[in-house]
Amino acid sequence: MSNDLLAALLIGFLGSGHCLVMCGGIVGALQLAMPAQSSTKKLFLQLTLSAGRLTTYAVFGAIVGYAGVSAMQLAGASMLWLRLVAGILLIMMALYISRLWFGLLLLEKAGQTLWQYVQPVSRRFLPLDSLTKAYAYGLCWGALPCGLVYSALGWSLASGSASAGAALMLAFGLGTLPAILLTGSAAQLMSKLKSHTAVRYTAAAMLAIYGSYTIWLAIKRMVF
Repeated sequence: MSNDLLAALLIGFLGSGHCLVMCGGIVGALQLAMPAQSSTKKLFLQLTLSAGRLTTYAVFGAIVGYAGVSAMQLAGASMLWLRLVAGILLIMMALYISRLWFGLLLLEKAGQTLWQYVQPVSRRFLPLDSLTKAYAYGLCWGALPCGLVYSALGWSLASGSASAGAALMLAFGLGTLPAILLTGSAAQLMSKLKSHTAVRYTAAAMLAIYGSYTIWLAIKRMVF
């Protein structure tokens, strides 16, 4: 499981360039929605906002993880089938991070219906003038359609339990934090680092190898 958590953290970090595209405008708007106050208070609001988002990720991961193991038990099937799916998803995410394939973006359309209901609720918490409002808005923000998040959720399906699914999504969410929290020159420097071809291809290769290993282990145990 520790290897899965490290892989999830890496995916969140390297895939957060997409988070900046999806959420950068939101982050900028939320900055304006925070009343004038000290930089320390704004930092606390930003951290609380992200805590809400990560909470939603963890809850979704727990639900999906529990659903996966329950479905396999009801069907009398082996969890190895879900591990096989997890390996395939890891390879798909590796291709996305390497920018060789953007099929994951199609998954975002599947979440548009949910977001149509969540977005009006989120507006009730503006302006973000308290930690309670920031956390509540973050909970809603976690439901923003994102192909990378949905793929990570699909991976959580094979985690084997609700707690493992939650941990996997929490690790993924933590990986996205630097891109969301950093601004200015620091954000630009991180963006350049993650955009460097060697960095992207090296990370993608590591994920693809781990995904292939996961598939190989699943097939080996099913056959033997």
